[in-house]
Amino acid sequence: MTYAKRLKALMFGLAVAASIPALARPEPDITGRPVEHQFGMQPPVTGIGDYIYSLHNWMMLVCLIIFIGVFGVMFYSVFKHRKSLGHKPATFHESTAVEIAWTVVPFLIVIGMALPATHAVVAMKDTSNPDLTIKVTGMQWKWGYDYLKGEGEGISFMSNLSTPRTAVGEPGVEPTTKRTETYLLEVDNEVVVPVNKKVRLVLTANDVIHSWTIPAFAVKQDAIPGFVRDAWFKAEKVGTYRGNCVELCGKEHAFMPIVVKVVSAEEYTNWVNVKKKEMAALADDPNKVWTIDELKTKGEKIYAANCVACHQASGQGVPNAFASLVGSPVVTGPKAEQINVLLNGKHSGKYPSAMPAWKQLSDSDIASVITYTRNNWTNKADENIVQPSEVLAARGK
Repeated sequence: MTYAKRLKALMFGLAVAASIPALARPEPDITGRPVEHQFGMQPPVTGIGDYIYSLHNWMMLVCLIIFIGVFGVMFYSVFKHRKSLGHKPATFHESTAVEIAWTVVPFLIVIGMALPATHAVVAMKDTSNPDLTIKVTGMQWKWGYDYLKGEGEGISFMSNLSTPRTAVGEPGVEPTTKRTETYLLEVDNEVVVPVNKKVRLVLTANDVIHSWTIPAFAVKQDAIPGFVRDAWFKAEKVGTYRGNCVELCGKEHAFMPIVVKVVSAEEYTNWVNVKKKEMAALADDPNKVWTIDELKTKGEKIYAANCVACHQASGQGVPNAFASLVGSPVVTGPKAEQINVLLNGKHSGKYPSAMPAWKQLSDSDIASVITYTRNNWTNKADENIVQPSEVLAARGK
């Protein structure tokens, strides 16, 4: 075999090998998570995911054909017309036909690839008529979920990495706990959704940019502070599917996984009932220690339902009628005074409308709305968090 033929065979082999992950390489019969030595994309479980997977394979084939065609012509020309065989350089200056061909052919190829890609993008953005709407909030370094519409409305929880730190290890320190197959892809609270239902995600963040990603759903959407983005999926197969934040968001970026459990309609209804009972029990438990994010999330809802009519959504109040909470010495000062005001009310000669007592609210409601006002707008109180146990103690005084 001549050198030229050997080189062409090598280039062809490399091209074929590069295309195998998308074209013919068999994948392990595992869905919902990455596996070792995986070359292709995760098996899709949504209609959009299946379309994107097929589009990916088709475009890889197009790229392979272009690769073989371009390099084949190039190497054939180089070796077939080399100087050692007696060939001399051509003397022509230009060719209108060639210039038209190398303009029209790439244009048609680009259009042929762009049309199905555009169709996929448009379909991915069509979040209309969802069966279920879930708000997703990215934060350093966990995810918050609020079920806004559909069955399960009102459910809210935080989702944290459940892999023990003893399995992670530290620099220079070996892990002491055995790592499982879902290492760094497991959480304490999974997102649960029904199978064959359209789920709309409304995404934002409360600190830096995060990105919510489930490869098996073909969903990747950034969560940006101050903005609301949306995405959707409709899982067609029961199972557990895993992803993680794919936007570098800080030193714990590798420790904020995403787990979605797709269940039957009956199982989902049972989960909703159990979850609501758990939330009601926790809300009434004054000994529960809440995180500041949980209190702020709940406090925003309590404020919107009970306080916004007088103090406004901006917290500025109404001049000569209701006090402003922005920069208020009660809100930014010692928390004991604000707890007392909410429990017992307050009348000030400066404002004709008295602040009523809100004893009818639960301890967690009062604690959350106080925490919300102390950390919202421009308020940055030193004592910035109130626990339900503190409200309970103040009731007994």
